[in-house]
Amino acid sequence: MPSTMGSTSRDDLSRAGGARTETASGTTDGTTAGSTDDGWGGGAARTVGVLDEKGVRHPDPALDRWLTDVDAGDQEARATLLGLYEDMVVARRIDAEATALQRQGELALWPPLQGQEAAQVGSATALRDDDFVFSSYREHAVARRRGVTPVDLLRVWRGVTASGWDPYSVGMATPQVIIGAQALHGVGYALGIQADVERGVVAPVTGSSDDGTPAAVAYVGDGAMSQGDVNEAFVFAATWQVPYVLFCQNNQWAISEPVTLQSPVPLVQRASGFGVPGVRVDGNDVLAVLAVTREALHRARTGGGPTFVEAVTYRMGPHTTADDPTRYRDASELDAWAERDPIARLAAYLRAGGLLTDDDEARVREAADAVAAELRAGVVAIEDPTPLSVFDHVYAEPHPTVAAERAEHAAYLEGFADATGTTTTGTTTTDRAAQGADR
Repeated sequence: MPSTMGSTSRDDLSRAGGARTETASGTTDGTTAGSTDDGWGGGAARTVGVLDEKGVRHPDPALDRWLTDVDAGDQEARATLLGLYEDMVVARRIDAEATALQRQGELALWPPLQGQEAAQVGSATALRDDDFVFSSYREHAVARRRGVTPVDLLRVWRGVTASGWDPYSVGMATPQVIIGAQALHGVGYALGIQADVERGVVAPVTGSSDDGTPAAVAYVGDGAMSQGDVNEAFVFAATWQVPYVLFCQNNQWAISEPVTLQSPVPLVQRASGFGVPGVRVDGNDVLAVLAVTREALHRARTGGGPTFVEAVTYRMGPHTTADDPTRYRDASELDAWAERDPIARLAAYLRAGGLLTDDDEARVREAADAVAAELRAGVVAIEDPTPLSVFDHVYAEPHPTVAAERAEHAAYLEGFADATGTTTTGTTTTDRAAQGADR
């Protein structure tokens, strides 16, 4: 890591104070232009957006400069917009299928994302392949956008593995269940990027419209904002001015606790206290999310340091399939947010512009159903691992403590051998003798 006595730190111990503090609106206090005050009792915070709840596009020079490709009016722009729409529809279909699988006993648990598709798809679309993502347990649409297969999304929720995919193959760590821990992981990774660049191990991208170093992005929920790890992540990110984006999906509920009880002021206002620029975006507006994430990543990649993004959205379903949201929130609240549905909003915009036809919608539905069918077939075909496989891959090399624990557990399981000599490990007496010889 960069030395605390190095030229990039010791000469300026208040590097956070020298960071660029502009947000998408050009302000420095977390407020944004273009939308109305959210009416939060503890303090005003304006929420940036370009698509209103009816799907009408409103100009915003600060955001529009990051949306020139989708506003170009050509076939490539149409393809990009339809891609955003399809990604959101497919994400919702995966979510519905996974929920059904859990209800049918095929999954142990599932954390739904319904309502948060725009926040996830819009931000993930802004990422480069060399960026790295650290997420919580609800970013299924982000994972799919990074290249995670539908079946791999569900392996851990079936209880057959501790890790559903290879993080390095898709540029995304597997989900973090410990609330807020991934915020520090992301800062550490970003600090590594910074160190690699300073030492010449990694060369920044040049000669394109997306110049700069890779960046790290951490996704948290509003509940995580009260965790010490997240606050420490702010401190380290600001101190070292690392290439980092902390993206908060404020879905209004930390399980059964409303965000207004957790924080007397909008969450975005916390960032300025750490010396980190922040922007509050309508999280159900996929275009606005895409724009602010592109700007935040540009700042990170070009030496501007970290950015905090608060995407204001809503969790339409339960916290997990073990939760009953009717116990703590009114149906009227759900109805109000249903009018702000992110998929319906983008669809309305595309239809108004003649960019989404009936044939397009049918094709997207068919694609979503095909993904769901693939998901179901893949999940039910997953074989349960043998009990002793839990000791595999604990360390990169053989470890005597793990070997001893494995042998102890194998001996315990032998007490459950059936008449054929096969144990619950799935091995036979002959197999066990061979394993003992190997050890």
